Amino acid sequence: MLRPQLACSASLLLAAVVRAATVTYDWQVDWISAAPDGFTRPVIGINGEWPCPPIEASVGDNVVVKLTNNLGNQSTSLHFHGIRQIQTNFMDGASVVTQCPLAPGDTMTYNFTVDVAGTYWYHSHNMGQYVDGIRGALLVYDPDDPYGGDYDEDEVVTLSDWHHEETIHLSRFLLSPENAPPEPPAMDSILVNDIRRDPHFNIDRNKTYRFRFINFSAAASFMLNFEEVNAEVIAIDSYNIRRAKASTIRIAPAQRYDILIDFKDTDSDNIPFLIAMDANLDYTNPELGPTWLFNLTGHFITNPYLPLRRNQDVVEWDPLDDSRLEPFWGYSPLSNPNRFILFDAEFCPDQYGIPRACFNNRPYVMQNVPTLYTAATVGEFNTNPVVYGAVNPFILSEGDVVDIVVNNHDERNHPFHLHGHHFEVLDRPFARAGTWPGRNATTINRYPPLRDTVDVMAHSYVVIRFLADNPGVHLFHCHIEWHVEMGLTATFILEPEKIRGLEIPQDHLDSCRKIGMATEGNAGGNVDNPLHTSNMNDQPPRFHAGAEYPPPRFEDEPSCRPPSRIMRGM
Repeated sequence: MLRPQLACSASLLLAAVVRAATVTYDWQVDWISAAPDGFTRPVIGINGEWPCPPIEASVGDNVVVKLTNNLGNQSTSLHFHGIRQIQTNFMDGASVVTQCPLAPGDTMTYNFTVDVAGTYWYHSHNMGQYVDGIRGALLVYDPDDPYGGDYDEDEVVTLSDWHHEETIHLSRFLLSPENAPPEPPAMDSILVNDIRRDPHFNIDRNKTYRFRFINFSAAASFMLNFEEVNAEVIAIDSYNIRRAKASTIRIAPAQRYDILIDFKDTDSDNIPFLIAMDANLDYTNPELGPTWLFNLTGHFITNPYLPLRRNQDVVEWDPLDDSRLEPFWGYSPLSNPNRFILFDAEFCPDQYGIPRACFNNRPYVMQNVPTLYTAATVGEFNTNPVVYGAVNPFILSEGDVVDIVVNNHDERNHPFHLHGHHFEVLDRPFARAGTWPGRNATTINRYPPLRDTVDVMAHSYVVIRFLADNPGVHLFHCHIEWHVEMGLTATFILEPEKIRGLEIPQDHLDSCRKIGMATEGNAGGNVDNPLHTSNMNDQPPRFHAGAEYPPPRFEDEPSCRPPSRIMRGM
């Protein structure tokens, strides 16, 4: 449904600050039956409905989500993707990072302030669970939106790959020695607004529309092609940019693009546009063969009584280079970095032949205590990465300007997401550029765009920069969900001195006790000697329990039969 635009004025912004509201949602999470593409399967819905409802608020509002887990056989959580969670890091929703998983029958309240306007989304951050349907749009409006006077109506469009089998089953085969060489599950279909249908939008030629595109996918990216209309990108990952004309846009998993489209310069009726889902390989490499799946033709409907026409499939793609977009007027880029972190991202089978995904040859290993709780309870030891176990921990100090380089040694693109921050994209060359050449590189973007998820090209690298100004525990991970399950994650502990003694909400602590997890001590729960590591998890489990609750015993593990199809390449 198209929404009216918000008015834009400084007086309205002042009024919004004065009248900041509390927006409350009371949600029951349930298994329900749905057939978005004609195939009926269990999905995770909210209050008996699926697709899941959006969260809508204005800048400065308090958002309260009371979440009750009625899944019966799975734990859950909610992560509010892109929300910085200033002073509320315990509301970030990443299981065994900033909270314990929410057990079946239990209730937990998330309570946080939205401080930056834009297009966000929420999803479970618990063992690949959002692939089963628990995800939705999160929209933060700004009455002083600098583009507010440039459009008349507003529309949200979500894009997703879709699987007919449940995530736990798919992940168990993914993380088994039988999956060699490692291959992710193949997609069964494409969903737009969680429906398998050509999307149609009724439009008025005399109006300009803001389309907010959100990629919910487990793995797939999408090409959006607007050949017959005037399309301009105005925001990426909730941060405004200077207008950029684009006929083709590539949107990777977890990314968002806000696009203004007007129809004044076209004489066509019922104008088609193309949505093409790829297999998330390197679309620039023809040697990998065709990767396009499930193309849909959308239409901007000007006259419902006239026939629709299909646009031609695009053979060679030339999407907008988002790494060279410019931030909105008034942004001052960071300078003088004092911290440098280099990640080599690659696949690394473990001693049992189980495929893992690693930073610097080490996969992320989930611990027995949420990392934030360790930082809050081990006192002065919280500046020592040893106490956090094998979560790929990095300690950052207040005010650090951090440069991160990720060398992608894979033949596929990887979208990397940082919790709690937006970062500058300093350099993101095209595919097959090789590893980072060092600080003498001449391609650094001097006026870089801000994102929270950047797509790193195949056999190439990215250089990003951010300011460590948000005390807490923040993940940095690939947002291909299969690669998260395989371990492609690191942990940043920012300003640990400010986390000591942090007061965790009581219902969050109670949830830990109900699920049998410790709430203090080092990663293994040792309170008396935090540097003692023998009780920590130093290797990923051989059996993938997923979000099942209670987790099955190792001797009861089911066989890992292959899914109906697997996809070439990781």
